[in-house]
Amino acid sequence: MDFDLIASLAFAGAILGVVEGVKPGPLLTMVIRETLSGGLRAGLWTAAAPIFTDGPLVIFSLFAAAWLAEDQTLLFLVTVAGAAFLAWMGIQCFYLEPPDVNADAPPPTGSFIRGVVTNLLNPNVYVFWFLIGGPLMASAIDETILAPIAYAVTFLVTIMLTKAAIAYAVHRAGGSISPVSYRVLLAACGVVMLCFSASYAWDAYNMEWPLA
Repeated sequence: MDFDLIASLAFAGAILGVVEGVKPGPLLTMVIRETLSGGLRAGLWTAAAPIFTDGPLVIFSLFAAAWLAEDQTLLFLVTVAGAAFLAWMGIQCFYLEPPDVNADAPPPTGSFIRGVVTNLLNPNVYVFWFLIGGPLMASAIDETILAPIAYAVTFLVTIMLTKAAIAYAVHRAGGSISPVSYRVLLAACGVVMLCFSASYAWDAYNMEWPLA
């Protein structure tokens, strides 16, 4: 058993998990949005989304990395769907009421689902796993199956813990944020989501039209 290979892929997974966890993106924006609008539990449920979105992709990417990376039709459809969903969620940010920081946080109904949908419709998740994560794991699977498993587990755990820590930090600051500041922050989340939506739409526009 190649323990050095297992350790190196586990370390790579942890580092990439931290990087992806703090990197601005739709899911991080959603974590902040849900924490502000629904409390800490809502933010933590949203932060847990990668285990249910990236998890299946880890397995699938081992077998379909090259095929999906070249499938412009699928990438185009995912990009368009992501742009539409993020635009809808971005517009919603401008109408959300700030939570009562003195009241108990409401049940996180829908927060987890919104986090999962956001991640599923983010084409960067597919690009990451099929162009980076998948080939990296595939290169080590012939040596030992434990190496790609170590990479996947450390990545998923680290990215969730990083986003959960951000949700906790946002929640801790919530008690000192006025309702006006909440609305400003939520509006900022809305603007960021609309920017991501525009970016995805632009990417789709610049793709070779697959349905023509």
